[in-house]
Amino acid sequence: VQLQASGGGLVQPGGSLRLSCAASRGTFSSTAMGWFRQAPGKEREFVAAIRRSGGYTYYADSVKGRFAISKDAAKSTVYLQMNALEPDDTAVYYCASTNAVLSAIRDYKQYNYWGQGTQVTVSS
Repeated sequence: VQLQASGGGLVQPGGSLRLSCAASRGTFSSTAMGWFRQAPGKEREFVAAIRRSGGYTYYADSVKGRFAISKDAAKSTVYLQMNALEPDDTAVYYCASTNAVLSAIRDYKQYNYWGQGTQVTVSS
């Protein structure tokens, strides 16, 4: 089981970044894949998730309309396209996989496999 996140960096407010999460085949076959973030001194929070079956997507209210999660099954990779970035988006971003039921898809405690995290800094 392996998740490898990449794509973070420093970007100015209003800019864009695309994060990638390459998953091993077994992990990619999980019920859903999600992105979470954690800023210094704050609890890890849900950002977005995508279900393996049907590709349904879910977003935190704070990123809805700005971020988009997608997946490429052929590459076993999940992406997080982040647009109109704001300083409050600054955090370490983690990808993770879960077999939790739909009602728990925003709960980080329900995710059992995690990538190593990639730093996103939004600053002028």
